Amino acid sequence: RSVLAVGRRFHGGPFEWDKAEPLRISRGDWEGGGCCCWRGDAAMDDQGCPRCKTTKYRNPSLKLMVNVCGHTLCESCVELLFVRGAGNCQECGTPLRKSNFRVQLFEDPAVDKEVEIRKKVLKIYNKREDDFPSLREYNDFLEEVEEIVFNLTNNIDLENMKKKMEMYQKENKEVIQKNKIKLSREQEELEEALEVERQENEQRRLLIQKEEQMQQMLKRKNKQELLDKLESSHLPASLLLAQHKDRSTQLEVQVEIPKLVKPVAFSTGIKMGQQIALAPVPKIKEVLYEYQPLHVETYGPPVPEAEMLGKLGYLNHVRAASRQDLAGGYISSLACHRALQDAFSGLFWHPS
Repeated sequence: RSVLAVGRRFHGGPFEWDKAEPLRISRGDWEGGGCCCWRGDAAMDDQGCPRCKTTKYRNPSLKLMVNVCGHTLCESCVELLFVRGAGNCQECGTPLRKSNFRVQLFEDPAVDKEVEIRKKVLKIYNKREDDFPSLREYNDFLEEVEEIVFNLTNNIDLENMKKKMEMYQKENKEVIQKNKIKLSREQEELEEALEVERQENEQRRLLIQKEEQMQQMLKRKNKQELLDKLESSHLPASLLLAQHKDRSTQLEVQVEIPKLVKPVAFSTGIKMGQQIALAPVPKIKEVLYEYQPLHVETYGPPVPEAEMLGKLGYLNHVRAASRQDLAGGYISSLACHRALQDAFSGLFWHPS
C-alpha cells in the first residue's frame, strides 16, 4: 500500500513535489524515516555551529567561521566568545585570536584548515625545480612538504614539525628570500597582463555598445523617414515599403559584420613587439630507432605464411568468414594461422 502525502512536514523540513501528480510514499518509508523527501537537506543540517546548534537549513544566511585549529563557529558565537580579542577553542581548547577567524569556504572545515596550513608552509618551502640538481631531489622535497602539511593538518607530531620548519627557515633564509622576490615579480607581471586584458575587454564592450546604440538610432531614423514618406509622398506604398525593407536589410548586414580588433599582446601576456632574450633550445643528438623483426623460438616446424594457407589447403576445413565477420575484422586465414602456430609449437622440444 501507499499513503497519499498532502503537504506534511517530515523531521522539521518541508518538501516539494509536482502538484500535478500526488506524491506517494511507501508505508515503510513513512514509518521508518526512509523517505527521500528530506535527504537532500541532510548536508545542510550537518553544516551548523556546534555551540548554538544553528544550521544552514534553519538559517540560510548563517555565516560559519573557521580558525587555525579547524573547528567551526558561527559569526555570532565568535563575536560573543572572543569579545576581548582572544580565547580558547570550545572543542579542543587551542588558544585562538579573533582576527584569525575567516569565513568557511568548504563544506568540510578540515579542508579550510589544510588550505591555510599549506599557504603557510609554502611561504617557507618555496624552492623550485631549478634549485635542485636532479629531478629526484626535487620530488623528495615535494614529498617532504606534503608530509609536513599532512602532519600539521591532522595534529601529528606538531612540535617536531614546527621545529623542523624553523630550522629549515634559518638554514635557507637567502634562498627563501630570493624566491619570494622572484614570485612577487612574476605576480606583478601576471597582474599587469590581466589588467591589460581587462582594459581591452572593457574597450571592446564600450565599442560594441556604441555601435549598437548607433544602429538603434539609424533604425529609428529609417522608420521615421518611412512614416514621413508615406504621409507626404505620392509614390505607391508598396514601393516605399520595399525601399524601407532594403535599407533595413543593409543596416542588419552592417551590424552582423564584426570589426577586427588588432591584438596588442599574446595569450601569454607578452606584448607584441616586446624584446625578450630567450636562450636557444639545446639540440640533443639521438640515434633513430631501427626496427628489428621479432624472432620467437617455437621449438617446432615453421608455420606457413598466412597468404599461403589457402593454396596449401589449410582453409578448406576452416569456417569461411561472413560479411559481418569481415566488418568486425575477422578473417579465416588469421584464425587458421594462429591455430597452426599453437599446434606446431613445441613439437621438436625434448628435455635436455
